[in-house]
Amino acid sequence: MVDTAFFPPIVPQTPQNLAGALGLDIVGGDPGALDQNLSGVAPIEQAEPGTLSFLDNAKYAENLANTKASCVILAARFQDKLPDTVVGLISKEPYRDFARAAALMVPTGVKLQGAALSDGISSAAHIDPTASLEDGVTVEPSAVIGAHVSIGSGTTICAGAIIAHHVQVGRDSYVGAQAVLQHALVGDRVIVHSGVNVGQDGFGFAMGPTGHLKVPQLGRVIIQDDVEIGAGTCIDRGTTRDTIIGEGTKIDNLVQIGHNVEVGRHCILVGHVGIAGSSVLEDFVAIGGQSGIAGHIRIGMGAQIAAASNVKDNVPAGGRWAGTPAKPARTVFRELAAIKRLGEQGSASAKSKD
Repeated sequence: MVDTAFFPPIVPQTPQNLAGALGLDIVGGDPGALDQNLSGVAPIEQAEPGTLSFLDNAKYAENLANTKASCVILAARFQDKLPDTVVGLISKEPYRDFARAAALMVPTGVKLQGAALSDGISSAAHIDPTASLEDGVTVEPSAVIGAHVSIGSGTTICAGAIIAHHVQVGRDSYVGAQAVLQHALVGDRVIVHSGVNVGQDGFGFAMGPTGHLKVPQLGRVIIQDDVEIGAGTCIDRGTTRDTIIGEGTKIDNLVQIGHNVEVGRHCILVGHVGIAGSSVLEDFVAIGGQSGIAGHIRIGMGAQIAAASNVKDNVPAGGRWAGTPAKPARTVFRELAAIKRLGEQGSASAKSKD
């Protein structure tokens, strides 16, 4: 259930309204149920009367028969298990349609709220007189807005965040508490969660027997529209060119992106991914958690890297790689199967000698 203390207000929706808004077919339900308000969302096994739920994964199908939800968004293959009293909305992508429905019912779940203020500019914030803030910007206590900064309307800068000199942040964006942006140009509708650091020095040193000489990091970080960056993530600015994060890319918590890296559009980087300098990820790349990407390599469009992999070579477009060192997943699976067979043969041989 939704805690309305944290996520006000709930905007009730009827199953009929949701079906129309999402373009879904309606099945089942008691007479009159289509026009009854749904006042919350919940997982299918915990749902109560008056709530909306969804079913997409067959692992949870057994919960459908006993759910108390008033309305369930579900795939057609589960339709025959739907209780007669529950309204079903048939979807080809139940999880995506549930996300759309939940955003209609709980708009504050997607439009992030400030840590301390709902709107306005706090007198406890420090804003350089040369900074340019459009109407409708929220700046919370202890935030620092540096010289010649530009921030677009509808953007929220949370408590303790630092927007360093000459940084530009677009419209309807969100910069979480204690985040730091420097040497960066940030687009519209970008979400930067708490504790993110963007634009700090890249790890660049000219190594030698007399010591390691610091290489000036003279580039920027370019973050395009609709990017989301998880808490604690660090994105280094470029050395002599820019570090780029392409539009629509979603980055999880505690990700490290090195200098000069180019991340394409609509990529997914899961927690604890590390990308070394000057590597290129083309559009729609997905990298599983705790994976490492070596420097100066290219990962092709639509490639998928399994969790806990270490990539040291270029990956072709559409490739599915896994392991350490990473290689095509089919090769990894064949090697694991061969090792398993060898182990079983060895065990059988040892038993025969006993």
